[in-house]
Amino acid sequence: MFKGARNLFKKAGPGIVTGAADDDPSGIATYSQTGAQFGYAQLWTAAAMLPFMVAIQEACARIGAVTGKGLAAVVKENYSKKILYTMVFLIVLANTINIGADLGAMGAAAQLIIPIPFGALVLLFTALILVLEIFVSYKTYAKILKWFALSLISYPLTLFLVHQPWGELLRATFVPHIEFNFAFLFIITGVFGTTISPYMFFWQASEEVEEEKEKHMIHEGVPTMTQKFMRRLRLDTFFGMLSSEIATWAIIVVAATVLHANGVFDIRTAADAAKAIEPLVHTFPNAGFLAKLIFSTGIIGLGLLGVPVLSASASYALSETLSLKEGLNLKLKKAHGFYGIITIATIIGLIINFVGIDPMRALVFTAVFNGVAAVPLIFVIALVARNKKIMGEYRSGALSNTFVWATFVLMALSAILLFVTLGKGI
Repeated sequence: MFKGARNLFKKAGPGIVTGAADDDPSGIATYSQTGAQFGYAQLWTAAAMLPFMVAIQEACARIGAVTGKGLAAVVKENYSKKILYTMVFLIVLANTINIGADLGAMGAAAQLIIPIPFGALVLLFTALILVLEIFVSYKTYAKILKWFALSLISYPLTLFLVHQPWGELLRATFVPHIEFNFAFLFIITGVFGTTISPYMFFWQASEEVEEEKEKHMIHEGVPTMTQKFMRRLRLDTFFGMLSSEIATWAIIVVAATVLHANGVFDIRTAADAAKAIEPLVHTFPNAGFLAKLIFSTGIIGLGLLGVPVLSASASYALSETLSLKEGLNLKLKKAHGFYGIITIATIIGLIINFVGIDPMRALVFTAVFNGVAAVPLIFVIALVARNKKIMGEYRSGALSNTFVWATFVLMALSAILLFVTLGKGI
């Protein structure tokens, strides 16, 4: 059984890595804040978002696989420069802010167990990430990224160690609850934004191309598509997104049961967030420290996974726009521009942590910003995925097209309602 699971894990592709990266520190902070602030009221989002998440990520993966190019390159060849520049600006801005927030969270989490200044820790993580991303081969790095995905297991374990009101959980999971006030819509936009994030679109499209290059499927710039490859792509995407949403559901439940039910309605620090998994180690004398250790390991592991995905997806977009050689499969000497953009984006993200922004607050704000920025990007993805000239026989079918456009409407409505309630002071 273990051997079968290990083999399956080895075969996991970009979908699994993308799904794990979706639950980066920003995701953990946002889902934890959701559970702490509103209890089970937003638990339905985990189940409701799954089909939309699968639809948009499958469309992005399919675009990359069919064209043999990243999203920015496809848009550059087929649409106006205004659309291209708007897309690239949004992804680079959103990702840079997200990098900063994730690095800050890693530093704050590490401080819970290591008595080292915050600034030194953030610098250390930044250097480590850049070395791994630039100097480790894609094949090896992809394996490393997959193993970091296991960092999320602490939440499902905690879930089953705490008494849960299963009837209430079942109802909250499948019966939507909505409140038309700024606080509720702010967090739910963050939940949507960290679930369906701009960086995921660009990352998965480009990583499908990387996979094709690894398997020598691209000849004279044209991928050799097979039904077997497409089935693998769809299954990989589905299971990646499913695992992501299971983790999301578990984080919200744990935060609601452990924090909200005990009067903790606001997560201000990494230590506050770590309290959510204290029941996992409550039988040990030093449960508080062990909870912090497990939480910190998860945040740091997923940060090491998420930050490279963020910087690389921004670099893919900008490199394709500027016609630079790009790809994690290339060595530094053959892709100076690509790795230079990765380095610059990561360093700017690092600098954000030295301007007095609270790390935990920054994580939730980043998720909300992603929720707004994703709207125009999904619109363009819907157009590309359905375009017969670009996608040929693999263009979106009726079901995929319906869910991708429904994703656009859902995300747009969430952003609009957020701004309306903000304007009215509700």
